[in-house]
Amino acid sequence: MKSISVVIPNYNGKSLFEKYLDHNINLLRNLGSDVEIIIVDDASTDDSVDYLRTHYPEGITLIVKPYNSGFSETCNVGIERASNELLFLLNTDVIIEPGYFEKLYKYFEFSDTFGVMGRIIGMNDDTILDAARSPKIMGRKIQPSHFYYLTDDRRLTPTYYLSGAIALMDTKKLKAMNGFNEMFSPYYGEDQELSIRAWRLGWKCYYEHNAVCRHEVSASTKSHKAKLGIKRMYFRNRYYIHHLHLHGLDLSLYHLQICLCDVIPCIFTFQFYKALAYFDVLKNLKELARKKNDFDSQMKTYKSTIGILDIIRNIRLRLDYKEAIRL
Repeated sequence: MKSISVVIPNYNGKSLFEKYLDHNINLLRNLGSDVEIIIVDDASTDDSVDYLRTHYPEGITLIVKPYNSGFSETCNVGIERASNELLFLLNTDVIIEPGYFEKLYKYFEFSDTFGVMGRIIGMNDDTILDAARSPKIMGRKIQPSHFYYLTDDRRLTPTYYLSGAIALMDTKKLKAMNGFNEMFSPYYGEDQELSIRAWRLGWKCYYEHNAVCRHEVSASTKSHKAKLGIKRMYFRNRYYIHHLHLHGLDLSLYHLQICLCDVIPCIFTFQFYKALAYFDVLKNLKELARKKNDFDSQMKTYKSTIGILDIIRNIRLRLDYKEAIRL
């Protein structure tokens, strides 16, 4: 049984710790394997840190960042500290069901496994909130489509990307990739981009339908201005993913498609968030090029020529089997 480092990023999660942390820590400590729990606080403004220091003076590693920077960097701080064979990312608003890890260990018997995730359902019902993803292509736009899984136990269910809320990953591989791309801060899409890099290096991401976590879905009360800012960030990060992982003519056609289908219509309808998101990409082309060149060098080191379109074709081939259940 492999050892596990659990990394929990936190921002103002005291109320969630009060509800869920005891359950999760008790389950982790009863796994029968070496488990270390690392909580990284992203400069919370509530009493999260005091709560953890009071209620968990021992048994966890608490890292308090002096500034707020978002999900990617916060997770990377924990990833850097992790010392065990597997690394489990756990959100503060998730509760792990018994048997979750026992159903995932088998995937790491294969040397090319990068990571695996289970099914995420609602906290008070069995509504599926996240499962295996099958990507689809619209022109040159790539996006996750429906949830699915394979019912044939002899086949493993691949997923386009792992959820950053409940992913169990190979620590060595994750560190070799330098964790999450911090350009995606404060959040959105970083887990998708990480998984694409893993696939392109020749590793695999899987989904286990019988391993279950529950997730608290909170209602948003953000202002209209804040929601527009979130939309801008969401589309910026989608554009980032395409720019980082498309090449040549495919990349040129993608930018043309974005200009014609996103940016221009957005301006004419006075919904400027897509145009602003695209301008964010243009402002950061130099840094995107650096990240892309660094990863191209890593691809050469691993002697891989896998492109994002190869990943999509391979995953969608699985959906041709009659055992594929679309959710």
